[in-house]
Amino acid sequence: MRQVLTLIAGLASDPLGSDVIAAARAALRETGARLDEVRWLKPGVACDLPFEGCEAAAAEAAVRARLGGAPIDLAAQPDGEGRRKRLLVADMESTIITGEMLDELGRLAGVEDRIVPITARAMRGEIDFAQAVRERVALLGGLSVEVLDRVKDLIELTPGARTLVQTMRAYGAYTALVSGGFDWFTAPVQAACGFDEHRANRLEIRDGRLTGRVAEPILDRTAKRAALEALAAERGLPLDATAAVGDGANDIPMLRAAGLGVAFRGKAAVVAAARYRLDHADLTGLLYLQGYSESEFRD
Repeated sequence: MRQVLTLIAGLASDPLGSDVIAAARAALRETGARLDEVRWLKPGVACDLPFEGCEAAAAEAAVRARLGGAPIDLAAQPDGEGRRKRLLVADMESTIITGEMLDELGRLAGVEDRIVPITARAMRGEIDFAQAVRERVALLGGLSVEVLDRVKDLIELTPGARTLVQTMRAYGAYTALVSGGFDWFTAPVQAACGFDEHRANRLEIRDGRLTGRVAEPILDRTAKRAALEALAAERGLPLDATAAVGDGANDIPMLRAAGLGVAFRGKAAVVAAARYRLDHADLTGLLYLQGYSESEFRD
């Protein structure tokens, strides 16, 4: 079966040079692979190394070992038309956006020191996600919705987020923002990136203030995978035709179910569980993994 290994330079790394390409190709040859010519997706930033005669996982492991700790993302997978996915399901916080909104709310409410540790433990998978949501929201009881709007103004898109969504949509994919956070924040992020839809939890508000409760059922790790499966089924797509991206433990089930499940700057448990990972590149790395060249990007 024809395979392809994609190399992507990290944001803080030097451009992909001939030495890196030569090292990767040498590692592939040592596995017994037969190589084709390099295909540049963006000169100096991302390229495909097509090969045959070696399984993708073995090829990836060999190249990763050869490059050592270089800040370069890489992934090996089957080549061909199926690389371009028809459905994208994305986590929001610390993935599509840079921050954690409950942490920001905690900071403005003066309870950051109590909320942030719960967030960190939940994202590492050390405590139940739904219970962590309830505990953090309870600490915000009585907070004015004006604070929610102040936090909304702090939202910052992760580099490459809009390009990822706009490019996949331009080539026929359906895109969904599915978050364990709150719809107060997913709605503006949907608009900013151009997602087809957004799904999230809902804060209970009464008389202009948070009650300290969240509407049930909570959108958790099980619900994220269910959303991926339902969206694929609605469009008659096999899961192999889907992509998912996230960073936290609550994303693991959907990442493992998707054809291209990518841990983006993922916590240790997520990196260990996901087949693919982006540790150094921005979110356009998901496009390079699908074989898109920079000339095809939309924004």
